[in-house]
Amino acid sequence: MDDHLEEQLPTRRKKKRKLRIGRVFFTVLLLGTIAVTAYCYILYKQGKALTAGNEIEPGEFHGDLLDPQDPTTENYLLLGIDNDGSGKYRTDTMMVLSWDQTHGTANLISFMRDIYAQIPGYQSYKLNTAYYLGGVQTAKETISGMFNIPIHHYAVVDFDNFESIMDIAFPKGLEMDVKQEMSEKIGVTLTPGVQRLNGKELLGYARFRADSEGDFGRVNRQQEVIQAVKGELFSVPTILQAPKVAGALDNFITTDLTSKEELTKLLTVLAKRKLDLNTLRIPVEDSYSFRSYQHAGSVIEIDLEKNREAIRSFLTAR
Repeated sequence: MDDHLEEQLPTRRKKKRKLRIGRVFFTVLLLGTIAVTAYCYILYKQGKALTAGNEIEPGEFHGDLLDPQDPTTENYLLLGIDNDGSGKYRTDTMMVLSWDQTHGTANLISFMRDIYAQIPGYQSYKLNTAYYLGGVQTAKETISGMFNIPIHHYAVVDFDNFESIMDIAFPKGLEMDVKQEMSEKIGVTLTPGVQRLNGKELLGYARFRADSEGDFGRVNRQQEVIQAVKGELFSVPTILQAPKVAGALDNFITTDLTSKEELTKLLTVLAKRKLDLNTLRIPVEDSYSFRSYQHAGSVIEIDLEKNREAIRSFLTAR
């Protein structure tokens, strides 16, 4: 009997030792999780404390249902608004971002603001007037109706807040290749050359249109800024500051997403460390003409079917 007990003792010691190692591992894992959660929470609160964005009232929003055949692709209506001085806002920037989470791709469509648009419930007018007339829902119905694009979520940013967002997210600025001197009606003076631009300079670069390209050049530069953001998105400093950026965005951007959803989606993108971003401008080449109407002024009249087909091909390409 004693010999039998002696044979069992080493086995029991091994089991006890293994149990202790597992307990230590679990404790370290738990403490690590608590530390990371605390770190994210503190930075998130810091981001909110740094900002006090203007109150935006975009009105009600009803997003489209996800495609059951493609439930991991979500389309976001992105609107940059500007106060016209009367307290009402027009959309200076209108984009749809289609994010395919399965394939890690994002397709960004920019719409020219002077497109002559069929605005539901109103007479046809410039596309940037849709938000002015009926808020985000009218802007959503106008774009989704004209171009056959389902829209699931939205985000609206006041351009008064854009430069602050950029400075918080990228404190060292973003590298841009400025092709010409820019100063007229943008609040800054930019000289030609590759350089890092801060928030105010980036906003000026994206809004400049006092050259022969006009709004077409401005839309191209807006897409360049988005590409530059994407290029810096996966840098270590940006990843470490992600919770703070999410806190700032919570004040500066109005969206149908909750704060938790915003942070989760941002961290999901950063965790993948890869995002292919493709861009398209509407109208596409050889699909538009310029006209003038008494009630709307100078507009861009488009070949609707040609642009719908361009969008369809763009969004379905793999």
